[in-house]
Amino acid sequence: MKSTTRGTLAAVVTGVAAAVASAAPAAAVGTVPVPVPLDGIEKSLNIELPKLGGEIPVPMPGAPEGPRYVEGRLIPERVIPQLPVSGGLPGVGLRAPLPHILGDDFDHVGVHAPASDLRTLAPGLTLDAPLTPPNPEGFGLPEPKLPQAGVLAPVLQTVPGADLVAGPGL
Repeated sequence: MKSTTRGTLAAVVTGVAAAVASAAPAAAVGTVPVPVPLDGIEKSLNIELPKLGGEIPVPMPGAPEGPRYVEGRLIPERVIPQLPVSGGLPGVGLRAPLPHILGDDFDHVGVHAPASDLRTLAPGLTLDAPLTPPNPEGFGLPEPKLPQAGVLAPVLQTVPGADLVAGPGL
């Protein structure tokens, strides 16, 4: 093997290893922080501005439940299964200064609404054929019946929360 081929192969392996190593911690994080930089405005206007930031959740798809075979039906339940997705609602943090009217000191007021867990299930579909299973009393032939179709409703579960604080200092 030529030295240029070995060098290229080593560079590719190193790049793949670095990509895999950097992707693993990002996938383990449930939210991504989003700071809002207001430092430049504070310095240019020479005033104290609120501190603002947020959190954006990373949605993670789950594994859908497979079809279930039920006795007495020709088509299994959940022809189109519901896809679970877990993530969260975005969070926000705001801390604003409150100046004293008769002094140079500042107090603060803040709102902190952390990202909250969110669990969802996409809509699904269930069907049944217009025939019954083979009937031994009817020479093993299926009998006609009304077809059935149903929509599995989507699900949305979350418990959001927020804190409102006020106090001395910035």
